[in-house]
Amino acid sequence: MKKALLLCLVLLMAGSFAFANGKDDGTVTIGCNIYSFQDNFMNGAIKPELEKYAAAKGVKIDIVDSEGQQAKLNDQVDIFITKKVDVLAINLVDPAAASAIIEKAKKANIPLILFNKEATEDGVMKSYDKVWYVGTNSAESGVIQGEMMVADWKANPAWDKNGDGKVQYVMLKGEPGHPDAEARTKYSVKAFTDAGIGVQQLALEADPNWSTQFGNDKMAAWLTSSFGKDIELVICNNDGMGFGAITAMKAAGVRLPIYSVDALDQALTHIEDGELDGTVLNDGVNQARATIDLAINAAKGMDVTAGTSWKIDNGNTKAVRVPYVAVTPENYKEFR
Repeated sequence: MKKALLLCLVLLMAGSFAFANGKDDGTVTIGCNIYSFQDNFMNGAIKPELEKYAAAKGVKIDIVDSEGQQAKLNDQVDIFITKKVDVLAINLVDPAAASAIIEKAKKANIPLILFNKEATEDGVMKSYDKVWYVGTNSAESGVIQGEMMVADWKANPAWDKNGDGKVQYVMLKGEPGHPDAEARTKYSVKAFTDAGIGVQQLALEADPNWSTQFGNDKMAAWLTSSFGKDIELVICNNDGMGFGAITAMKAAGVRLPIYSVDALDQALTHIEDGELDGTVLNDGVNQARATIDLAINAAKGMDVTAGTSWKIDNGNTKAVRVPYVAVTPENYKEFR
């Protein structure tokens, strides 16, 4: 009897240590990165909520800055593995490099939650049974932005300054190759052509940092260019670049229709002040919360959506997708 009791105690202790990956307090530790702290949305919306929600859930999270370098991220993941974190929450620098991160996690047998930047390699999410993705449907933001612009264009005939029935636009694009940047660029303009409205692209410039300074510099240059007086619409892949474009227009004494994506608090202020015509809520709060919820469940060896309202999509991407929402002068107060 004594031997049996002793054996039970040993097994219970071993189980508790195994759950905590060697930590005797049982606290889940998440090794996490942000691809670049210079990104307005990632650093201003997702990172604070990751920290706040992890604390509310009683888990530890170590967030590092990959500074826009995939090689640096690879090294950071190696360090997290050496530290024996319970789960990885990774914001890829290069969506095409997902397989390398997944292989590292698989080799170490550590669950992995990719978030905000989706892997672009075919089938890579099926290569490991402990990897999932949290993000959005990239095309949806472009579709919603486009629908807003089309509705407003039809309601404001004076926006067609030269009366040619076409939209002469400039585009501030985010990181080339980023699924969100590519989808927003395509589908925002496609909404016009789908509605039977002609378009003419006067200029398009891309910034891997999605930065406010870039938006300011490019918009200022466009306004003084040979086609400056022909611009009828400014389309921005994110709020950050939109803020820069608004600053440039104010400095030049110009007000053009302008739309962006993210619905950061500053964007709501610009809408309130009549300086921004619309944005699209990129729900960083719920992306962060879903990432933490899935990470905790994965670390505990549970179904990743157990006890939550999150749903995994039915495709091969193993993803929780947080919906986008249109934010307009009519409803912006709801998002304060």
